[in-house]
Amino acid sequence: MNQHPALNAGRVAVITGAASGIGLAAATRFAAMGLKVCLADLSAETLERAAEAVASVSPIGRSGVLAVPTDVSRLDAVQALRDAAYATFGEVAVLMNNAGTAPGGGPWEHIDRWRRVLEVNLWGAINGVQTFSPAMLAQQTGCAIINTGSKQGITCPPGDTAYNVSKAGVKVLTEALAHSLRNEPGAHITAHLLIPGSTFTGMTRGGRTEKPPGAWTPDQVVDMLIEGMNQGDFYILCPDNDVTRAIDNRRILWAAQDITQNRAALSRWHPDYKEAFDQFLDAPVS
Repeated sequence: MNQHPALNAGRVAVITGAASGIGLAAATRFAAMGLKVCLADLSAETLERAAEAVASVSPIGRSGVLAVPTDVSRLDAVQALRDAAYATFGEVAVLMNNAGTAPGGGPWEHIDRWRRVLEVNLWGAINGVQTFSPAMLAQQTGCAIINTGSKQGITCPPGDTAYNVSKAGVKVLTEALAHSLRNEPGAHITAHLLIPGSTFTGMTRGGRTEKPPGAWTPDQVVDMLIEGMNQGDFYILCPDNDVTRAIDNRRILWAAQDITQNRAALSRWHPDYKEAFDQFLDAPVS
């Protein structure tokens, strides 16, 4: 399998939401591969601890790790992150828009949480793409932009509507980014939508100290991210220990067919469709 050119030793990765979870796992893996890494997150103290941990596995050491406290919901902060990365390392080969927050709220509740979730999850990715893409295009080198999405932005389960909306927006943004990049003359940048399954992180642990048996670790998600990038995959759809890729495929297909078959919205969770969905889930994919 060929290695994505953005993942070669000596190149530079910028990762938001890098102080914990999938972001920290990605930063650690990239550093161990010999990349220089710029970590961005809200808390300067937590970020500095993460930077020291990442530096400990890097063959370059602390000089190959930069920590920049950043609120991705603010365009000026993301622009300052870009400027710091280029001033320190001279290029950016990988941009991973990974910062995220939850919970949000249902359709008519928690408007304050709605705003924060959209500002971080969706506007954080938009700010990253808008700020870094022109500079990365100007390099004319092999690069990658990774946006962390969610299955909740595809099948949209009832519950946290604000989170679903934010991640649905990230999906649409990343699809359009991939299309624009492949039609940009001289561009050598790939786009990737990382879609984790159930993953045990600070955001999902809900007070638990032990990983549920069904959840993946952030390291497993990063394993699949790197494999997908090397294979040239756009949709990097991760299973977990409870949900296989085959189950994901059926759930996603059913959700799309709500429109084509004019079923009730979110019919997967509608009692009138329970039996039909169960049969569909068990049926072979044609």
